Amino acid sequence: MRERAILVGVREKFHKGRSSAPRPDPEASLEELSDLTQSAGAFVADKILQTRERLDHATLVGRGKLEEIRQQVEGGNIDLLLFDLDLTPTQQRNIEAVAGCRVVDRTQLILDIFARHARTREGQLQVELAQLSYMLPRLAGRGVEMSRLGGGIGTRGPGETKLEVDRRRIRHRIQILEKTLETVRVQRMRRRTRRATVPIATLSLVGYTNAGKSTLFNRLTQASVLTSAKMFATLDPTLRLLELPSRRRVLVSDTVGFIRNLPHSLIKAFSATLEEVREAEMIVRVLDCSAPDLAQQEEEVEKVLDELGALDKPCLRVQNKTDLLSPEEREARRGNAGEVFISAKTGEGMEKLLNAIDRLLLLDPVVKVRLRFTQQEGKQLSWVYGLGRVLRRDYVGGYIDVDAEVPQSLARRLQKHLAGPNGPHPQ
Repeated sequence: MRERAILVGVREKFHKGRSSAPRPDPEASLEELSDLTQSAGAFVADKILQTRERLDHATLVGRGKLEEIRQQVEGGNIDLLLFDLDLTPTQQRNIEAVAGCRVVDRTQLILDIFARHARTREGQLQVELAQLSYMLPRLAGRGVEMSRLGGGIGTRGPGETKLEVDRRRIRHRIQILEKTLETVRVQRMRRRTRRATVPIATLSLVGYTNAGKSTLFNRLTQASVLTSAKMFATLDPTLRLLELPSRRRVLVSDTVGFIRNLPHSLIKAFSATLEEVREAEMIVRVLDCSAPDLAQQEEEVEKVLDELGALDKPCLRVQNKTDLLSPEEREARRGNAGEVFISAKTGEGMEKLLNAIDRLLLLDPVVKVRLRFTQQEGKQLSWVYGLGRVLRRDYVGGYIDVDAEVPQSLARRLQKHLAGPNGPHPQ
């Protein structure tokens, strides 16, 4: 049976002279919380958006509003309250004491969804590390919740079957997890070092959660990564080979989606996975062009890329989900230079996307060469056909002359077969 939840958001008034920037639109944020709640498997029974002069330090919403919420909880058979802000341990305890049901904040909900979707051992370890880091400062007074065996949102993961978990044991477990994930990081670094001996670039698909990255990944590589309208459907990283129009081969990595107020503990826990973004030769930023709050989503993606140290990477902006736009909206956005408009779902614009990647990718650029082979050098000629694009082929005096576009690394390997005084030259 699905849990019944009430979502609670707070719009804080900003006084003259305060320097703090306003939060993203609270209504849009609460709607996003609704999507997260449904991804976690709960039913949204009601939404409450309160406007306050300032946040209440003890209960966030104030005693009066909290009493109203308590009455709704009792009358609506509500299982939990989901807050669209991060709660302090004291606030969480105070609200639970009055409301009489479980209280979960935004970070805890995201951690719960991650716990649901982690499939690999590495992903599960990363989620556990983030959950324990979140749990550590909240141990005091939470013994009753820690002892629950029945499960439910906010109780999944390492804390659900432990009756007397304490700080010492959690810190010890965190140390073990960090050492294990450091081993994973070293292994990834070694694999990248081995890949570096062969000039093959890596592209990272990044973007806001549910922007369509996995659908695009599947369209590009003919993979079968899970695609879903649920948020954070992709958690574990995936690498696949892609052949570009120039016949260059690149590795494409699908990454976890970003979201506003993404918990820092998650970014830290997933550092080994997100290193694929930092080490990529090029970033493909996938945007949901139908999203009403697209500008805010882009800002959040930039924050995470900045935290990862990947803002200076060559980047291609890809406006996805054009199939959801009206003809007028499509026409209005076509003027955006430097962007590619696609629908990963229908396949629209994929040729333009591949050509744009080919054009912007700097590693192992394509060069135009004239090559000469003897009749016995079929192996070397097959390299040209397999890794490049043959423009012209002639038989001259027992030799095979070929004009071709090939990766620069292959041109170096075929140096002795270059014909003419000029050798290879850029396209």
